[in-house]
Amino acid sequence: MTQPTLILIKFENGIWQGHIQAESEPGIEVRYLGAALSGVEMSPAEGGWNLNVPVPVTALSEGVHSFVIVDIDTTQKLADFTIIAGSPAADDLRAEVELLRAELDMLKRAFRRICHDAN
Repeated sequence: MTQPTLILIKFENGIWQGHIQAESEPGIEVRYLGAALSGVEMSPAEGGWNLNVPVPVTALSEGVHSFVIVDIDTTQKLADFTIIAGSPAADDLRAEVELLRAELDMLKRAFRRICHDAN
């Protein structure tokens, strides 16, 4: 079985949209501030599934807000996106640091789950 791949379609009107190319429907989780987002929808499409991620209103505030899209079956990161609001932020290092934090949290959860399952 091949790994699913996620391609950005567009980000418009508060909805991040992507297309997942996969043989079967993957289990997808979108994480923001360490928690899974609600309202994430997948629908069948030609060659895979379309993914709609509604961005919460709380993410439309001052600062850097990172989202990580994960295949929950393999814990593989499929994609990520960042919203920066407030002061102009061209080439802002804060977005990279926030993304690294989100990915580190994902790795810690996967490691803990593997350790727990091994016992």
